[in-house]
Amino acid sequence: MQLTGAEIVIECLKEQGVDTVFGYPGGAILNVYDELYKHSNEIRHILTSHEQGAAHAADGYARATGRVGVCFATSGPGATNLVTGIATAYMDSIPIVAITCNVGVSLLGKDSFQEIDIAGITMPITKHNYIVKDVTKLADAIRKAFVIAKKGRPGPVLIDIPKDITSTVTEYEPAVIEPVMPSEEVCEEDIQTALEMIRQSKKPYVFVGGGAILSGAHKELYEFIKKVDAPVTDSLMGKGAFPGTDELYTGMIGMHGTKTADYGVDECDLLIVAGARFSDRVTGNVKEFAKHAKILQFDVDAAEMNKNVLITEGVIGDLKVTLKRINELLEQQDHSEWKEKIMAYKEKYPLVYPSEGLTGPFVVEEIYRQTKGEAIIVTEVGQHQMWAAQYYKYTKPRTLLTSGGLGTMGYGLGAALGAKTGMPDKTVVNIAGDGCFRMNMNEIATAVRSNIPVIQVVINNHVLGMVRQWQDLFYGKRYSQTVLNDAVDFVKLAEAMGAEGVRVTTREEFQEAFARALTLGKPIVIDCQIDKDEKVWPMVAPGAPIREAFDEADM
Repeated sequence: MQLTGAEIVIECLKEQGVDTVFGYPGGAILNVYDELYKHSNEIRHILTSHEQGAAHAADGYARATGRVGVCFATSGPGATNLVTGIATAYMDSIPIVAITCNVGVSLLGKDSFQEIDIAGITMPITKHNYIVKDVTKLADAIRKAFVIAKKGRPGPVLIDIPKDITSTVTEYEPAVIEPVMPSEEVCEEDIQTALEMIRQSKKPYVFVGGGAILSGAHKELYEFIKKVDAPVTDSLMGKGAFPGTDELYTGMIGMHGTKTADYGVDECDLLIVAGARFSDRVTGNVKEFAKHAKILQFDVDAAEMNKNVLITEGVIGDLKVTLKRINELLEQQDHSEWKEKIMAYKEKYPLVYPSEGLTGPFVVEEIYRQTKGEAIIVTEVGQHQMWAAQYYKYTKPRTLLTSGGLGTMGYGLGAALGAKTGMPDKTVVNIAGDGCFRMNMNEIATAVRSNIPVIQVVINNHVLGMVRQWQDLFYGKRYSQTVLNDAVDFVKLAEAMGAEGVRVTTREEFQEAFARALTLGKPIVIDCQIDKDEKVWPMVAPGAPIREAFDEADM
């Protein structure tokens, strides 16, 4: 077939099974959008309010569905507006393909109108990127991009296409796309070493990261943990890989983890790390992290071994493959005495919050109660994010979508749109702080225009809550530029964009508003007024060992 470059783009997306694209058109990408118009019954396009929203929506779609998310943007500022979303996906290993178009080949490098070297800009935040200057290579570049995005440790790929390439005609041959399967390769010697370490351990602890979700290893992980008979903690990215309702689960680890998890990891003799990268928010003082333990790390990426924390042994390979192999060989272990000690910590150090008044933890727990733990929860970044991690019990993978590595304020609403688009039968709730919501609240207009019934909950304390918490604890209560107590009315803003809006100040009002939101069938913003000095507990001071976790009672 003789096809233009723009036609090839659409045909390749159809080959890959892409059903949704998020984006924003412009001059350079106009040929692609013109072709997309002809295939609107096959590929749905969600017009976002801003290109950053499109990148976050592609990311949310990918996290919720496990498929590759796709976003479009035009040249220059359109392309650069994707950068934060691409970086967010890169830091959390999320497979997205971003397709941008640039000025014509003859105009490249001449500071032409809306020209930017987006391939150069995104080189440090993509697994790979292309600028396709030859139309005969376009189809191969797109097909390779999807393979790279999915294979091994996932991540974003960018394809930049000069405008004249989208109108040039070439021969196109359809292809049958083979599914990308995980490598079955894992070193047998490393497996035997891991087995011996597990057998010798008296006080094992399992630390689960986002890799367990990305590899689809939750069933193998559950069997492994039950066989090892060990307590479990997770990172923010690992939530849902192991059920948060299980008796062995001890809560999140790290700066805002539970005392039980932090103390347990400090006291264990073997820390088994499944698909986690030892973020500084997890480890605290690296020299003091799990210093009484041998560390056994399972990860698909060899670069993560000994990067942040020196480990004892590691097994490199797809986590699902690794755990399946170990499960076949490992005998049932028994660590009853060790578990009893950790369970005593769980009883002694529960998560607590005030019993009266509207608070962030109450809002999250009420969302859990009313959704019965079956919703997809999306968050922005800050105090509300930590409360969502602490007080909602995630029992399945891909049910907490949050920016863990980059910590992107403004991520959640776009990601919620992507998640709801990919999983239309699921309730999708974006939990935001008022500071975060301000950044990309324009995407409420997208939700209304495209009839995407997301529930937007704003934990509104009229301050930048997490920054204020640090200022309160470590900066002598000098609240420099963190007070947002102005006249912005989120209810009126929601209504102005065509959504419903409701303000709540009591527990009863929130219960009623959220119950209505679940049956409304259209976008709604619930503005929850809470106290400006509410804090996230427990906490570990920056740079301190995680065993020095403290809460309000300790102060």
